[in-house]
Amino acid sequence: MSQAIALRKKLSPQQLARLAGVFYLMDAAFGPGLYAMRKLVVLGDAAKTAANILAHATLYQVGFAGNLIAIATYVAVTALFYELFKPVNRTVSLLAAFFSLMGCAVLAVGCVLYLAPLLAAASGQAPALVLLLVKLYGQAFNTSIVFFSLYCLLIGYLIYRSTFLPRILGVGMMLAGLGWVPFLWPPLMHALSPFIMFAGIGEGALVVWLLAKGVDSERWNAEAAASGLSVRP
Repeated sequence: MSQAIALRKKLSPQQLARLAGVFYLMDAAFGPGLYAMRKLVVLGDAAKTAANILAHATLYQVGFAGNLIAIATYVAVTALFYELFKPVNRTVSLLAAFFSLMGCAVLAVGCVLYLAPLLAAASGQAPALVLLLVKLYGQAFNTSIVFFSLYCLLIGYLIYRSTFLPRILGVGMMLAGLGWVPFLWPPLMHALSPFIMFAGIGEGALVVWLLAKGVDSERWNAEAAASGLSVRP
């Protein structure tokens, strides 16, 4: 762990940005658990849900593995973003990292709940119990998204206040953060689903920019020097 921290501190601003973009992209690519749920779960039919999960056990397990990878990659994004935005405001960057790690922790608990319906169905438990466990996973997932929404809002603020990334990306991330807030209340989430999908563009735009352009290293170093932090090559 100490070696990983030391390596992170030696990375240049451009390397921090590009690695964050790579891990952010991996988070999106390796998070198919929710897709498996949507494909297999029939909320009004517990028996059908249990049968679907049993019949597609491999797909379900792939979703579990994908969730674990997604959590790990987002922890990496969190660490890299903390270093990247620390020169803008160290306190806000630390608070953002806290919210993100809380979201990851809740989602990790959700991963246990994600496996529970498969185990219950395979052991012959009542379909009603299987569906109940599915709903519990959904609650854990929605709760984690609320923490991630706060994270996006703070990262958007840091981008907006920075000089080394375009302000429009900060606005997009703040809109993305607002878009994830309705996950706290499913009826509102369904009512605002078109806006939520649109808000997600803000995160996508940031990932594309980090991968294609990175950051302005000279301006990043200028902010770091003004904040009393070490400059990087």
